[in-house]
Amino acid sequence: MFKKLFAAFVLLTAGFIGGLLLTARLHVGLDTVAGEARTAPSARPAPAAAPATPAPVSPVPAAGGPDFTHIAGQAVKGVANISSLQVERRPNSPFAADPFFRYFFGDGGDTFGDRRSLSLGSGVIISADGYIVTNNHVVGDNMREIKVTLPNKREVTGRLVGSDPATDIALLRLQVSGLPTVPWGDSSKLQIGEWVLAIGSPFQLSATVTAGIVSATGRTNVGFADYEDFIQTDAAINPGNSGGALINARGELVGINTGIFSQSGGYQGIGFAVPSQLVRHVVDDLMKYGEVRRGSVDFRVDNMTLEDDAAVGGVGHGAQVSQMYRNSASYEAGLRPGDVITGLNGRTIEDASQFRKMVADAKVGSTATLRIVRNGRAADIRVPIESSSSTASRRRR
Repeated sequence: MFKKLFAAFVLLTAGFIGGLLLTARLHVGLDTVAGEARTAPSARPAPAAAPATPAPVSPVPAAGGPDFTHIAGQAVKGVANISSLQVERRPNSPFAADPFFRYFFGDGGDTFGDRRSLSLGSGVIISADGYIVTNNHVVGDNMREIKVTLPNKREVTGRLVGSDPATDIALLRLQVSGLPTVPWGDSSKLQIGEWVLAIGSPFQLSATVTAGIVSATGRTNVGFADYEDFIQTDAAINPGNSGGALINARGELVGINTGIFSQSGGYQGIGFAVPSQLVRHVVDDLMKYGEVRRGSVDFRVDNMTLEDDAAVGGVGHGAQVSQMYRNSASYEAGLRPGDVITGLNGRTIEDASQFRKMVADAKVGSTATLRIVRNGRAADIRVPIESSSSTASRRRR
């Protein structure tokens, strides 16, 4: 009996232990499957791909404005420094030889005799055989000698070929060949905001280059010349820049620097240049004739005041006849002082400067039709267009 119970106990114990071992194996198997399921290919992160070659990045442009080094380096070779000695005739005084008077007023050389002054400016070489264009006010009216310092520091004596005070342009000639030049550009194609460079000798600092933009074109009523059609620029222009070059971004001559608008006498960002198209016309005439042949009329005009405008009926625009001769062709045609010219050959006249420019551009020998207003009434009068040289000589008489 005891043996049977012992055998049963052993069997039960063995079964119990076997069950425990089987259960443990099942748990281990389930844990292994669960672990594999968590890392199954469908649930694992995709393997890291090989890094792709980055696309080439275009180079970033350097900070700052455009690069003018090449065109400036070429253009400065064609801009010279000009100095002219001018002599102003002054009447002699009977006291000039008095020792007592000379003690207080000096030796009288500058006080009673000729007064000498030196004008400094710039000039642009426009031909390899020695033609240089500059401003008329640089060479003056009574110059004794003109010295031109070339970019290579060589000093040469210049000869005045001719000048045109109406546009403030003068042409010089050097007995030198093989000179570097600044090529002509077309000023009529200039646009507001376009880059330009001013090259000259401000304060005798030769080969000075300044940059700016075209601020305006066709500027009139500035007061520098009778014939005004200026390029306005904010490129720095100072005393000594007169007669220098205004060039575009292609290195072409688009203007001759002429003056500045300034309350201090120095640079204030408002400079003016004679456009190259006008300069070329003046230079061509000076080379051919020694003078500029342009249209003119035998009377003078000025801008209207508000009172003048009200007196003729409130036209609001035009050029008023201010002076004329009774024996002139225009007077005989019916024009009178005080008439307001509002049109010329069908084009509206805004002011006196525009009228003078249109007359200058008219063909010598032709007849112009003026639209005038007198006492509130409009009428048309035909007047002759004469040569500017003939009207100038008549005024001198």
